[in-house]
Amino acid sequence: MNKYIIGLWLFVLSFNANAQHNLPGDFLSKEFHAGRREAYRQKMPENSVAVIFSFPERVFSNDVTYSYHPNPDLYYLSGYKEPDGMLIIFKEMQKNGDRSYNEVIFVRSRNPLLEQWTGRRLGADGAKKDLGFAYAFTTEQFKTFEIDFNGFKSIQYDIFPDDAGSGTLQSMINTFSEKAQIKKRENKYVIQAHNLLANSTSPSNLANRVSRIKASMANTEDADYRNDPLLNQIIQNPDEATLAMVQKKIKENPSPSQEYNKLISSLREIKTPEELVLLRKSIQLSAIAHKEVMKAITPAMSESELTGIFHYVHKRYGAMDEGYPPIVGAGGNGCILHYIENNATKVDNQLVLMDVGSEYHGYSADITRTVPANGKFSPEQKAIYQLVYKAQEEVFKIVKEGTPFRDLNVKTTEVLAQGLLELGIIKEKKDVSRYYIHGVSHHLGLDVHDKNITPVLKENMVITVEPGIYIPKGSPCDPKWWDIAVRIEDDLLIGKSGNENLSVAAPRKLEEVEATLAQKSALNNLTLPKLK
Repeated sequence: MNKYIIGLWLFVLSFNANAQHNLPGDFLSKEFHAGRREAYRQKMPENSVAVIFSFPERVFSNDVTYSYHPNPDLYYLSGYKEPDGMLIIFKEMQKNGDRSYNEVIFVRSRNPLLEQWTGRRLGADGAKKDLGFAYAFTTEQFKTFEIDFNGFKSIQYDIFPDDAGSGTLQSMINTFSEKAQIKKRENKYVIQAHNLLANSTSPSNLANRVSRIKASMANTEDADYRNDPLLNQIIQNPDEATLAMVQKKIKENPSPSQEYNKLISSLREIKTPEELVLLRKSIQLSAIAHKEVMKAITPAMSESELTGIFHYVHKRYGAMDEGYPPIVGAGGNGCILHYIENNATKVDNQLVLMDVGSEYHGYSADITRTVPANGKFSPEQKAIYQLVYKAQEEVFKIVKEGTPFRDLNVKTTEVLAQGLLELGIIKEKKDVSRYYIHGVSHHLGLDVHDKNITPVLKENMVITVEPGIYIPKGSPCDPKWWDIAVRIEDDLLIGKSGNENLSVAAPRKLEEVEATLAQKSALNNLTLPKLK
């Protein structure tokens, strides 16, 4: 028995010692991540420390977890992509005996038996060799690691995950809370609402923001959230003076997570040359996928089958996943902004709205095209499509460094309102909000809705431009317009005096879309046996 156990152990060690072959060669380098840590450090206030945790693993079914998605911030700053990790960045050099350091990472320990079941682990030695950390330890060692958080003037950290469970990650969070003497965790609902008010609310959209906060409060029993004094002030007095007062108080007393996100967002909103290489790949391969789906689509196909073509093309080009759940909605399903069921068995002779983007080495594309499954736009479909196209073209003209981000949505609303008025779908311009129900843009990067903090466009930001009109069945207009949903979304790189459309490979002009629909895909010739 002893010989058997020893033999098994040696086999497992041999398995884990073998290097993985044929891996992609275009991952971000350890030098990139080290540079991002130094850039963050330069923005930190004096005598401060930042603490970043891994995301938790999440249960898919029973003892099966979802494919793990790392915390984008932790990956950005370290390159670490596993669960149960923790990065600490110091503003100034620290001393531990004869060692000096200004950063330390804690990672999962190696476990040969578990690694044969669930995959290779980096371990502390791997963090030194592959990630470039001079000071790396296992997560278990954090409990005894000597650090006096109370000696720092500022401690920055994000909101703790509320689903960290009872394992290693939660143990690290608890240990950090004890060491830093954190008596009460930040309330994520309060912080999110404060951020919404402080960073993206103006008098023009105040009513909408207050409605969102009130609706959110109505759906939770969280007493701290519902009783937050600043939120209740703006709810009771939703005027410009109260908004200015609330914004001032939020910004004067930032929480640790607000201070952390302010710094990390100021970095992540501007893409480096290394990041742009990966974003370009992600967006280009996603655009090719959209074109291939246009060539393959027929009225007899299902939403799920179309989704599968996107998956295949993305994987064929080396994308690990999609940046978000694919949205493939035929007819009225397209009127649901985040429709992800994709389960209609036939798309029939309807418009199909397809919002799908790959995730390539962590970087997400976000492209939407809307096409008629039968190959030709009807007069009503054409009218709505051309209006949305016109709005996008008008926004493109002002997408450049120096343009206030809010101006993009102002321009979109103006064009769509005038167009809907001329088509007789609305009677007053203010009614445009019935059919245009979202903002026109967001930042793009490691998150599909990427972190940002600056209210004005800057060179090397990457944003979407995605006007849309959605007319669900039963709307107060001529029934000929019902169940028409059109969104056109492209990904733009901001330049000094203009922009570059990175998703140009996906046909966008109506004539180009119809010409592409008339082509055939190699996938149309694929036949499979029928199920019994």
